[in-house]
Amino acid sequence: MKIALGQINTTVGDIAGNIDRMLDFANRAGKAGADLIVFPELAVTGYPPLDLLLKDSFIQANLDGLHRLKEKLPIPAIVGFVDVNHGKGKHLYNACAFIEGGVIRAVQHKTLLPTYDVFDEDRYFQPASQHAPVQFKEINIGLSICEDIWTRGDILEKLSYQVDPLQLLSEKKPQLLINISASPFGVGKEHIRFELVKEQTRRHKLPMIYVNSVGGNDQLIFDGRSFVMNERGELVCLAKAFEEDLVYVEAEQSAAAKASREVEAKIAPGKAKKERTVKLSGTLAEFSSDRTVNTLSALVLGTRDYMGKCGFKRAVIGLSGGIDSAVTAAIAVKAVGKENVMGIAMPSPFSSKHSIDDARKLAESLGIEFHIVPIEPAMKAYETMLAPLFAGREPDVTEENIQARIRGAILMAASNKMGHLVLATGNKSELAVGYCTLYGDMCGGLAVISDLPKMMVYDLARYINEEAGKPVIPVSTIDKPPSAELRPNQLDQDSLPPYVILDGILNAYVEQRRKPDEIIRLGYRPEVVQDVINRIDRNEYKRKQAAPGLKVSSRAFGMGWRMPIAQRFQEKATAPAGSPLK
Repeated sequence: MKIALGQINTTVGDIAGNIDRMLDFANRAGKAGADLIVFPELAVTGYPPLDLLLKDSFIQANLDGLHRLKEKLPIPAIVGFVDVNHGKGKHLYNACAFIEGGVIRAVQHKTLLPTYDVFDEDRYFQPASQHAPVQFKEINIGLSICEDIWTRGDILEKLSYQVDPLQLLSEKKPQLLINISASPFGVGKEHIRFELVKEQTRRHKLPMIYVNSVGGNDQLIFDGRSFVMNERGELVCLAKAFEEDLVYVEAEQSAAAKASREVEAKIAPGKAKKERTVKLSGTLAEFSSDRTVNTLSALVLGTRDYMGKCGFKRAVIGLSGGIDSAVTAAIAVKAVGKENVMGIAMPSPFSSKHSIDDARKLAESLGIEFHIVPIEPAMKAYETMLAPLFAGREPDVTEENIQARIRGAILMAASNKMGHLVLATGNKSELAVGYCTLYGDMCGGLAVISDLPKMMVYDLARYINEEAGKPVIPVSTIDKPPSAELRPNQLDQDSLPPYVILDGILNAYVEQRRKPDEIIRLGYRPEVVQDVINRIDRNEYKRKQAAPGLKVSSRAFGMGWRMPIAQRFQEKATAPAGSPLK
């Protein structure tokens, strides 16, 4: 039989739109001769629905949508939806429906409910209690949902489940495994998925069809890359990355399986065994494992979908002449088009001429609308207004932050007047240690690069130029030392360790969750490690007020980072200071 993998981009809560999308894909698959189409996890509701799941009206709308879908499907389908638990336990199930001929022939509930990183499914769902294959066209199919296949401790050290859904399914003698997923993107995660499924197919000696979501929903980006592996763990079909796709795989009993079944039927009529081997064949889309290429594609998709799904057509960005705003602007142009991006330079008396020139060059090379709004008049007005309040006090960082807040107010004014979404331009390195200003450069509706360490921002800038075959981002922007330009001769490195060192410590502490002494043993000076960790811990109050950011790392600040603000625990290094290290 011919099976279609319907890799679709759903919108959370747009149940009617999600159903229409599935019907469109199913009609296209039917015309291509497909016998069955498979859609991702919670395709009816979109993923993740979060506390919409606490609304009875939302659950009913999801069930009504599933009913409409089953009535109109031109071919059988496997669909993710929310089922109701009428027994004990949580009220809902994360479920998978097998629909054929306008009837739901079988429902498989999700067993493993992730409660780590960005996931909190145990808050809403009851785990499955039964696992049984469904037969379709003489092939027994074992259904599972996303996390149910993430059980290999040798690959995933952080996970250790007491139940193995695939093992329970395997004992029921399926011939083909199908897993529907909503697995978010993370740098390098595609290799983990491939390795995981490869081990599972070899372990159970069964082929697997893996269908993943694609698209951005709030902070999460789903990269698609649905695929099929045979029982030897060989890739036989692969869908595109970061875009919707409809691909097909041919599944048939092997000649040996058919012959074996015929012999068994003659020897023992009515008791023929079903051979577990199914032959699969399909096509492979282009695949890139380059972290810079994938990260850029993810951020473009995340920006486009966040704006589109939130109802914004145009974006406005503060262009400082620095690399962060340049990369953010380039991503925005790729996401929504140059005609939908506005750049505003807001120079102060401390802004260098080359920064204004770089901002203008960037806008010209990108082809975006560009304006210059000097902030010196506002700075003088603040100085006059605050003089009585600040009498007897010397100028300090307060006056520097006022500059950033003036710029934030200008960007928000443009947003209010023109309906544009402000894209914040801060990176992960700055956000981690609080090198950013509340209600200033942190203003915005979406923080596009907030999960990118500074050195990765440089990598993206160079790749954007390489891809374009010309310096879209001015070379001077890439080469000059980074500076906030809030006082004379200011450089980031006056206040921070070199970014290559800061990013290394940040990765070890935040993403790898290493202890201070472990980080020091990687080659960093104890006093630098302690200072960076202290800054990360004490700036939680800023991060809680930051714009939502697009997640591309294994651990981003945002929905997967749950640290208290008012707390006094402090991790301390015990290694002696003064080591001849970085």
